[in-house]
Amino acid sequence: MNKEVDARGMNCPMPVIHTKKALESINNGKVTTIVDNEVAKENVSKLAKSMDLKIDIKQNQGNYYIDIFKNQQTGVVGVEALDVKYGTNNKKDLVILISKNSLGEGSEELGILLMKSYLYALTEVTPYPKSILLLNGGVKLAIEDSEVVEHLRSLESNGVEVLSCGTCLDYFKIKDKLAVGGISNMYTIVERLNNASNTIKL
Repeated sequence: MNKEVDARGMNCPMPVIHTKKALESINNGKVTTIVDNEVAKENVSKLAKSMDLKIDIKQNQGNYYIDIFKNQQTGVVGVEALDVKYGTNNKKDLVILISKNSLGEGSEELGILLMKSYLYALTEVTPYPKSILLLNGGVKLAIEDSEVVEHLRSLESNGVEVLSCGTCLDYFKIKDKLAVGGISNMYTIVERLNNASNTIKL
């Protein structure tokens, strides 16, 4: 079975996510992903290489055509093997602590875009974290009109606990605008972090 993913014009990580979904939907065959920039080409290629899948890349009129062949690997077998390789069949107790509404340093505008991209990607990758804890400016992600509130709702609907610091909501005077998850306190936040096997701080 052959599938085509037209990812031209898509921002990161959409080309990778759509390609991964296409690969997961077939047992044998080829997925051709079309992208229009070097970064997307490299990211999709890295996905294929991480799955140990054979790839062939052609360029035509500024577009890259990336053929990825399922079940023509050099070693690891299919997406199922990728799951084993990265431990996705054995869900770990992961807690993510987010202390601002942007990701990284440098440009706040870019950081907001990166946070949106990160949380969307989180909805597409399993296993999901056990909890997402929002502190300081991070609580702004969970309020009405937040650009990522739907991503947080999607995670919550899949069993992810979303908790916002009540003191932080009060400080910014936005407690009445909370649109997803629950209100927590520092004791509960510390407890979640201390009991987690793995933590990520953003």
